[in-house]
Amino acid sequence: MQDYVSQIDINQYLPIIIDGGINVLLAALILIVGLYVANKASAIINKIGESYDKLDNTLFRFLGSVAKYVILAFVAIAVLNRFGVQTASIVALLGAAGLAVGLALQGTLSNLAAGVMLLLFRPYKVGDFISAADRFGNVQEIDLFTTILKTFDNQHIIVPNSQIWGAQIVNHSFHDIRGVDMHFGVAYKENTDEVRKVIDTVLAAHPHVLQDPAPFVEVETLNNSSVDFLVRPFCHGEHYFDILYSIPEQVKKALDEAGIEIPFPHRKVIIEKEK
Repeated sequence: MQDYVSQIDINQYLPIIIDGGINVLLAALILIVGLYVANKASAIINKIGESYDKLDNTLFRFLGSVAKYVILAFVAIAVLNRFGVQTASIVALLGAAGLAVGLALQGTLSNLAAGVMLLLFRPYKVGDFISAADRFGNVQEIDLFTTILKTFDNQHIIVPNSQIWGAQIVNHSFHDIRGVDMHFGVAYKENTDEVRKVIDTVLAAHPHVLQDPAPFVEVETLNNSSVDFLVRPFCHGEHYFDILYSIPEQVKKALDEAGIEIPFPHRKVIIEKEK
């Protein structure tokens, strides 16, 4: 009689045991396949970033991590669903939590979005000199949240990417050859042709000034007390600041040697005596 009862109990719970075992096996299979797919997707995305020099690895590492964890989230939901857990409430909870976190981290997410755009469109790269967010310096590092600049006086400046992407960006290193704009004024009495010859001589003697394209030296403005020349020599980008800070002194000395007057503001004071 006891054996009969035991047999009935076993037969009664056998389908439940079999069904539970199948669910465990399927859940394990889903988990294994999901982990493989997540890691494979991450590896593929990272490999794409490494295969092309023009693509930034930082962005693709981030995208690879995002793809991996998104897949793992779906795998976890699928595994829980195999055990009869109502995942709709879990998804809703995760959505609400994500919204709350997003609202709390608006500034951070804004920097993240800007960082993705900067890494995707690459308006500048490491080593470039840029003007952005009212800052000027050499780009040392670009990550998803900030851009790090080094100034000429060795300041270490960390600029949030949202400030850079939302404003004008000037990449001074984008073109290999650059023009250097300078202005020089001479007195009205001076011969402009002679002035041009003196400036051309200075530019021709400078080792970093290119002759092709030829330097631009022309009268730009007839000012109140001077005739102003626009002088634009061309050079390779790495010599830009050498030209900018050496040519003015050389031009000044050459004009002095040629006896050409460089005017400066005068004020004439007339004193009348009382009668």
